[in-house]
Amino acid sequence: MSKISTQNNTQEGETFLVSLGKDLLSVAAVLIAFMVFSKLAFGLWTPMVAVESGSMEPHMQIGDIIFIKNIDRVDIVTNEEGKNSDYMTFGDYGDVILYRPYGQASITPIIHRAMYRVEAGEPMWENGPAAPCAGYITKGDNLITNRHYDQEGQISYYVPVKDEWIIGIAKYRIPYLGHIRLLFS
Repeated sequence: MSKISTQNNTQEGETFLVSLGKDLLSVAAVLIAFMVFSKLAFGLWTPMVAVESGSMEPHMQIGDIIFIKNIDRVDIVTNEEGKNSDYMTFGDYGDVILYRPYGQASITPIIHRAMYRVEAGEPMWENGPAAPCAGYITKGDNLITNRHYDQEGQISYYVPVKDEWIIGIAKYRIPYLGHIRLLFS
């Protein structure tokens, strides 16, 4: 009788391992399919970011997942241009961009609205300093915490956002789902 019991335990163990293997392969296949779809649709292997601060409230909340479209596939419409053409995204005129401050990959990317574009030598804002390079003047939508442009503060101090620093444009928002991602950071 103990031989039968041992044999059944071995078969159950093998069945469990085979089942686990199939499940892991299924999850891997789904992830690979999602990554390929993301690359085709958005131009990025990982097109999602979780909002970490309240700088874009009320249009983006902490913990929202934002889908980003690769900058190579879109043209940026600034807040200034959006007002003229009535183009709005995320509750205001113009596009919301995801960029790396100073182009540094080690710094958490910023997701703020492109307000307008300046060329090198132009004032970055009324009576402001001359832009050292061409780029975008950006700002969060939160009227309480973001009263000034990013270039007036610590995010991209006195430097417009250069084209090569931009990762992409925010396209879609899924509320709350990003809280899971934020738990791991």
